[in-house]
Amino acid sequence: MTHRTDRYDDPLHAHVQRNLDRFEVRAHVDDGLRAAAVAIALIADDDGAACFVLTRRAAGLRAHGGQWAIPGGRLDAGETAEQAALRELDEEVGLCLESTSVLGRLDDFPTRSGYVITPVVVWAGAEAELVANPEEVANVYRVPLSELDRPDVPHLHHIPESDRPLISIRLLGANIHAPTAAILFQLREVAMWGRNTRVAEYEQPLFAWR
Repeated sequence: MTHRTDRYDDPLHAHVQRNLDRFEVRAHVDDGLRAAAVAIALIADDDGAACFVLTRRAAGLRAHGGQWAIPGGRLDAGETAEQAALRELDEEVGLCLESTSVLGRLDDFPTRSGYVITPVVVWAGAEAELVANPEEVANVYRVPLSELDRPDVPHLHHIPESDRPLISIRLLGANIHAPTAAILFQLREVAMWGRNTRVAEYEQPLFAWR
């Protein structure tokens, strides 16, 4: 069953929930990587269009300052990925949601910088407000889901340092790279289109290897 994904409404909620329920998540086997989680928050813009939340990290952060990111961070002791994703969403963009907002997970994504990221998809609600925490976030954006359906998504190319394809997505006038680009591409494929597309094989740019 298909559904138009440009409107933030109850049918979209049911469509995404159904696709995530059918998806068999691949967890990354623990090999010493640190556990992290991100919250892919589905939200409406002022015109009722379906969007996701994207941030530009504060320039002064010690790790990955100034980079584009989905709200998230490392798991605290005893936390599940869902708990960490919701906590980070509240801390970074002021969006406090209950556990009932969680729709499901996408595949774990191991990063070059030593983390394994668990993406958690959440339904923020039509009236959700976003307030960037200036200590962590320079800007917060509502990006239409329809941007992920453009014919140039994703862009793949190769670098001499790796035999894996480097993935990027052009958003907000910038090239968004993996891991964020890989996770957003899987969001499109799984949550929007119900396809069992895997993304762990996509490469990250050299600046993300640190």
